[in-house]
Amino acid sequence: MNKPVSTGSARRPWLAIRKDLTPHRQLFLTVCSFLLPLAIWCLFSYTPFIWHPDMKLEISADRENVTVVYTAGDHVSKEFFPTIVSEVQAENVQILANREAGIEPSGSSSRIRRANQKILRHIATFAVEKGWLPRNDRENDQAIYEIWKAVATDKIPDAKRRLTNENLAIIERNWDLLSTRSDVFNSRLLPETPLEKLVPQGKAANPVYLPDPHEVLLQGWSLFTADLADDETSMSDRYFHSLRIVFFGFFLSCLIGIPIGILCGAYDFFSKLFEPFIDFFRYMPAPAFSTLLVAVFLAHDAPKIALVFVGTFFQMVLVVSNTTRLLDESLLEAAQTLGAKNLSLLRRVIIPGILPNLYNDMRILLGWSWTWLVIAELIGVKSGLTEFIETQGRWRNFDAVFPIIILIGITGFLTDQFLSTCRSYLFPWTPESAEKKRGPIGRFFAWVINRDVYVSPK
Repeated sequence: MNKPVSTGSARRPWLAIRKDLTPHRQLFLTVCSFLLPLAIWCLFSYTPFIWHPDMKLEISADRENVTVVYTAGDHVSKEFFPTIVSEVQAENVQILANREAGIEPSGSSSRIRRANQKILRHIATFAVEKGWLPRNDRENDQAIYEIWKAVATDKIPDAKRRLTNENLAIIERNWDLLSTRSDVFNSRLLPETPLEKLVPQGKAANPVYLPDPHEVLLQGWSLFTADLADDETSMSDRYFHSLRIVFFGFFLSCLIGIPIGILCGAYDFFSKLFEPFIDFFRYMPAPAFSTLLVAVFLAHDAPKIALVFVGTFFQMVLVVSNTTRLLDESLLEAAQTLGAKNLSLLRRVIIPGILPNLYNDMRILLGWSWTWLVIAELIGVKSGLTEFIETQGRWRNFDAVFPIIILIGITGFLTDQFLSTCRSYLFPWTPESAEKKRGPIGRFFAWVINRDVYVSPK
């Protein structure tokens, strides 16, 4: 007896035109669509021999007669990094030569002590990153002084692995001078002889505009959990402010655009009256009207909402009118045969008939409205998430910019998935509402809304 041929998923091709994949394969590919970009990002961030054109300074030192000051965390090119190192090394050689020759340093004693105090602080950021120093002691001179002592006396086990031999030797020589004056920090007891500067250390890094994923994650968490002063705006307040701008602007666009679009699609009179000008106006860039909107609506949230409205309204009218025209004419003919007139056709046939496709159009246009957020919040008084992005980007703090960009993307994506799932409950008669058409994220939202919806019938 011949065995039946298996039709399981193992024999189904992955690439088949107009054929749905199995649910497990759909879920796998959905996960991969997010993991692949993340994997590429990690590959460029954590693999030292791939790209990494910069050096991220872990320890930096001031250089004499140089106006450009680099601090720990700054990026410099790999070609320029040796120049910084050689300049500091040359200054240390001169300091040691003057010390051995007994040449008195120029400048007052207080000035030299202040310069030595500044040199001691160069290790603070490095010590915090390596866990030797609590973050809130970054500017605590006594705690920093203890770090110098601990490294010089070999009390920090991983110091020899973290610091170069050159810097270890500098710390030991400096501590010999420091310990003869005082075993605890006292700015007035610092040596009146110049201390050697720590030689800059760095690690290979990508440019500052591509921070490591873990840095973005940690910074994002810090942005939403940090304790702020009373006069500072929290990230949650910025987020909800941006939500109001997007959704209120889009709501006004729907309130006016949908009725006009339906009328244009149903009646040739309204189509010829409105669509030519709307089709002309939609090619004008909405940001070009930002100055005018500020003049009309003043400088707070009103012009921002108006810009989102202008950016979506004209396209909305044309999209809705086209959707209305795509309604099957046989439905109109059947209704007219039964005696339906203009108003009845509009109210009982056209609007119910286009609602499922109209719903999809609004989902797409809502995503479009998010693209206007950044421009909208920059006009008038800068506000919301965009103000933060613009400020941090100006200071090249891209590890703080990425979390906000990702947050906007996640918000838009989850909103769209939620609306996609709601569609099957609002329009259950449409073919797209079948369970096989739902993606894994859509099925998750459906499970949240109604846990019994996928219980198989017995």
